[in-house]
Amino acid sequence: MSMAEQTGASAALRLETPRLLITPLRAEDREDYFINISHDRRVLETFICRYAESLEDFDFAPYLENEGLFAIRLRETERLVGIILFFDGDGRSCEIGYGLGSAYWGRGCATEAVGRFLAYLLGEKGFETVRASFFSGNEASRRVMEKCGMRFDRVSEKELSYLGVERDLIYYVIGKNAR
Repeated sequence: MSMAEQTGASAALRLETPRLLITPLRAEDREDYFINISHDRRVLETFICRYAESLEDFDFAPYLENEGLFAIRLRETERLVGIILFFDGDGRSCEIGYGLGSAYWGRGCATEAVGRFLAYLLGEKGFETVRASFFSGNEASRRVMEKCGMRFDRVSEKELSYLGVERDLIYYVIGKNAR
């Protein structure tokens, strides 16, 4: 698939769940992205993202340009409450990441969004395997992955330094045949 075809496919993406939509980011999502992701310190403890102190200083352009990054929206309002993304590896596998505004934690929204996104990646996009990782100690993310059928893959000790702390990452994986 050419880059133009991929861009067209990404721009047309609309995944639905009973409560959520997963769609491309839009310029009008800037404030919701700032509030729910880039300015939410609780989210930044669990999801790698650059902190933004004020909306005026928040540079949203790089996020809009990322074709693998999508908005998680409440279906009833279509307001952005989180994000979900994938990084295409070798064409057969990819890695996902997700972040949800802390005001929406504990409601099953992450599980609903990740489950639908995995079905899209393994089905429509044709990936054979999908990986995800979380910082050690982030039990909520582990539970989301397990509820979505992902299984433990490996621990990568001190894989990265984030917020001044060496972080261990725990990887989970799911294959096309597991769904």
